[in-house]
Amino acid sequence: MQVGVNLLNFGPGANPDALLRWTRMTEALGYHSVMASDHVAVTPDVAEMYPETFHDPFTLLAWLAAKTRRVTLGTTVIVVPHRHPVLMARLAANIDHMSKGRFIFGVGAGWSKLEFAALGLDYERRGKITDEYIEAMKALWTGTGAVSYEGETVSFRDVAALPTVQKPHPPIWVGGNTDAGMRRAVRLGDGWHPINFTRPWIRERAAKLRQMADEAGRAAPELCPRIQLKLTDAEVAGDDRVMGIGRLSQVRDDLALLEELGSKHVTLDWYVAPDLEATTRHEHGWAMFAVLADKVLDLKNGTVK
Repeated sequence: MQVGVNLLNFGPGANPDALLRWTRMTEALGYHSVMASDHVAVTPDVAEMYPETFHDPFTLLAWLAAKTRRVTLGTTVIVVPHRHPVLMARLAANIDHMSKGRFIFGVGAGWSKLEFAALGLDYERRGKITDEYIEAMKALWTGTGAVSYEGETVSFRDVAALPTVQKPHPPIWVGGNTDAGMRRAVRLGDGWHPINFTRPWIRERAAKLRQMADEAGRAAPELCPRIQLKLTDAEVAGDDRVMGIGRLSQVRDDLALLEELGSKHVTLDWYVAPDLEATTRHEHGWAMFAVLADKVLDLKNGTVK
């Protein structure tokens, strides 16, 4: 099981120096990935949790590709309907080439009605748009010569193929904690990327994911969740405790549960909304990840101690 770090590419602490230090710390400690979030239009509802300055994830990861050697670079998640699929396919392929095959493409349908309105997009059709855009991008990555795609929400003809280093394309992690997101992961993804949940919830949903895959006659996508990381002095009790929040022993047990459920990659998020000022306390975050690497994780072998 690989373990990565969610970079905070938004908020008062999101400056280039801090983002680079976070990435180099991640790589030095042996963590396997750094991930970045996405919003194109920071509308009032988005700004409550993810305010400016918001660094575009494609730009950020392309920059970090030149600053790193080993760590995987990914998105958690790109809001698919907000960019044309030909543009997204090119950006993803470019980063995959720049990083020599170290890119993970996390995707989602989006949630902010205000953001969709600001961009002049149809919020109610976001699911259909997302499905077709993913299909179109796959066609561009895996095609040869001139590629065409015909759908209800996007069509194009004779666009040059955009092959990637990773074959057939970078891993696609599909976000979304709902049944719709899970079905999309089964149909179109290599991994399912749920976020912020409890232990009972992930047990039930991991079983449901396998059931959905069986019913569709497909292999189940890999479980690649993102959980919180907030170490507390006192134990946090109750089945409604969000995984990753609690004493070090509780976080260790959370990671062990994900390992037991077959998780291939876990992303740790040290921002617990809505404490935006916490995004400026980088030393505190670095200390948590250092303790975890020392006391809980065997990052070299990909196991929980």
